[in-house]
Amino acid sequence: MVIGAFLQVWGSAAVRPVLSEFVAASTLGLVIRVTYSRRVRRRASSPTSRPQTVGEGCGETDPGFLPERGRIASMAKRTTILKVSGLRRAFGPNTIFDKFSLEVRTGEAIALTGRNGAGKSTLLRCLVGADRPDDGSVQVCGNPMSEASPEIRRDVATVIDDLDFFPDLSVVEHLDLLARAHGIADPDDVVDEVLEEVQLVPQSGQLPGTLSSGQRRRLALATAFVRPRKLLILDEPEQRLDTEGVAWLAQRLKSERQRGLAIVFASHEPELVETVATRVVQLGAPRG
Repeated sequence: MVIGAFLQVWGSAAVRPVLSEFVAASTLGLVIRVTYSRRVRRRASSPTSRPQTVGEGCGETDPGFLPERGRIASMAKRTTILKVSGLRRAFGPNTIFDKFSLEVRTGEAIALTGRNGAGKSTLLRCLVGADRPDDGSVQVCGNPMSEASPEIRRDVATVIDDLDFFPDLSVVEHLDLLARAHGIADPDDVVDEVLEEVQLVPQSGQLPGTLSSGQRRRLALATAFVRPRKLLILDEPEQRLDTEGVAWLAQRLKSERQRGLAIVFASHEPELVETVATRVVQLGAPRG
């Protein structure tokens, strides 16, 4: 069982039974793929689009960005989603960043820019708990960052590394698993809509290992779009996307930000930064 894919869904009370159902179905060779493929093809023949929304706060009753809900959050009062204070990370004598602080509220998108090796990926890994800073703190909705925290896994969606997917689950099964594990009310509709948007309907019955690198990148992004989220963290999400794909991603992230999602992303793509970011933070020495 692939750890990277497992960590995408861990933290929800519904994960274990849903995961068992999907893995068992795949292992036994049941008709789950035929059923899903037929459903997706039927959905693709008559596509619909429903608005998505972001929750207004960080309390227990706030659902965050729920793909199945049509309420647009009030932006009158912006809530702090991510708070970074005095972060430091060094490897031996090499200090990557020091005394780094950042606050991100609902409806804000922070673009991290800088040369390769400036520390963008390291910073993002510290923000999501995949790496431990030497000093400082990270809080999401007031909760200390811990990769094992159910609250953090509930609130934060990430695409920061090349994901390892379950080898025996198809594209649509991966997304359906995530949507159901996170308690989406209409998982079938949400998964179908996201598949259409990332242009993976024809590949919905394929295993991830059979996809091209660009299609795998779209699948990785889709895993963040089918689940609730208050904070979206992305490391160079434009990687392996063609020009059309970058333009789509820019508009998608802009739309999510406008609906109240908090976003932090690293990018080398000027179009993506210009379209999505409300603030730009440059790491390392500026380009000459």
